[in-house]
Amino acid sequence: MSGHSKWSTIKRKKEATDGARAKVFTKIGREIMVCVKEGGPDPAANAKLRDLIQKAKSNNVPNDNIDRVIKKAAGEGDKNNYENYVYEGYGVNGVAVIVDCLTDNKNRTAGNIRHYFDKFGGNLGTTGCVSFMFSARGSIYAEIDGKDEDKLMEDCFEAGAEDFSIEEDTVLFIANPNDVTNVSTALTNMGYKILSAEVEQIPATYTTIDDPEAVKKMELLLEKLEDDDDVQNVYHNWDMPQTEE
Repeated sequence: MSGHSKWSTIKRKKEATDGARAKVFTKIGREIMVCVKEGGPDPAANAKLRDLIQKAKSNNVPNDNIDRVIKKAAGEGDKNNYENYVYEGYGVNGVAVIVDCLTDNKNRTAGNIRHYFDKFGGNLGTTGCVSFMFSARGSIYAEIDGKDEDKLMEDCFEAGAEDFSIEEDTVLFIANPNDVTNVSTALTNMGYKILSAEVEQIPATYTTIDDPEAVKKMELLLEKLEDDDDVQNVYHNWDMPQTEE
């Protein structure tokens, strides 16, 4: 999910083809499986799982699919062991890219990520080569549901968030990365429908690309990364040209 246009990306995925939606289901399913194994299958006792269930629902994942993944992760019969790996590199024109993965086969994932960078004019770097350009931010996306700006501000600070911004019919509450779950829970208790609650990597500065051929290569690199089942999130500092939704 892209650097500074996260919710636009989520909406595009929600409106995408069945095949693209299936990939979204796969990615969220892996997050849920890891979360259940770490914190248990009861969303009442596992706040992170509760956030992921809401994220799945906001991406139109059927309830049956969600229940099936939770039961599978909680059962002893599940042999999948997903681990988190983060890859860093550069796209064309020095665009910084962070790729966050959950995989049961590190060699496969590393090979695929390297191939994408090589094919589209970038290069995979070492750990830490670009992450210093980003900072972690807690991001809770919710439906506005008719609330005015004064009400959003009041609820923002009451819930323990640091700031908020409005994008169309969605509000982004910004929080300390360690407070994401607490803020999400507080907003839920206030009646907000939470669409996504997670920690994002936000770039300090952005890089532009002027050459049309280089733009195409960067678009293809991000597309291939985001389409890979092992990739959960892609963060970058490309100042992407705005497109009509």
